[in-house]
Amino acid sequence: MKTHHSHEAPSHRVGRGTQGSTGVARRTSAPSSRTASPGKAERKTAGEPALLTLPPLPYGEDALVPVISARTIGFHYGKHQKTYVDTLNELIGGTDFAGQPLEAIIEATARKADKAAIFNNAAQAWNHTFYWHCLTPIGGGEPEGALGEQLGSAFGGFDKFKKEFAETAVAQFGSGWAWLVAQGGRLKVIKTSNAETPFVDGQTPLLAIDVWEHAYYLDYQNRRVDYVNALIDKLLNWEFAAENFANV
Repeated sequence: MKTHHSHEAPSHRVGRGTQGSTGVARRTSAPSSRTASPGKAERKTAGEPALLTLPPLPYGEDALVPVISARTIGFHYGKHQKTYVDTLNELIGGTDFAGQPLEAIIEATARKADKAAIFNNAAQAWNHTFYWHCLTPIGGGEPEGALGEQLGSAFGGFDKFKKEFAETAVAQFGSGWAWLVAQGGRLKVIKTSNAETPFVDGQTPLLAIDVWEHAYYLDYQNRRVDYVNALIDKLLNWEFAAENFANV
């Protein structure tokens, strides 16, 4: 994806991801679902539905140091996200969801109590791939072009946007996510709890900040505000966000 190595970011279409790849989305640029999603699907035997796989990171585990340590990335990506993907494959094996794109699984199970386990693992797999592409070792700064103009218009200036994004991330009670999304021609900052993801509500994710404790606790302990501010100032991938915005 972009810095991204262009690589498979979850593509989402924003809003939805592209899933083809792994991910994210069904279009968008997010990790593309295809990218984001977990992944590609690999068949063990002919005739068997493909398994979702963990997509590669768009950079090395030590690329985000000193803001996020290689140890945190190793646990976060290699343990937590991998578990979501592995668990999802176990849950959908032998069901109608086997072999389906990640985004399709998420949309079909959202807000269905009897499908909560499938939704939680699928959405977390998607959200994490999207999140990795929202970060880059050469990130931070202020976006230019159409996205920069729209941020200024929507929030009254880039500094006001940064303040709202940071405050929203810090204020999320417990586990969850803070997002910059587009909907109906407007940009807004929202927060979601646990595995909830905006594209199921017709919103197009442009950027995300993971505020589950496993995203920052090894490096920042209880100082979520320091993690959030450092990520916004030094790691946000505005090129990725602009690509998502262009596809809205």
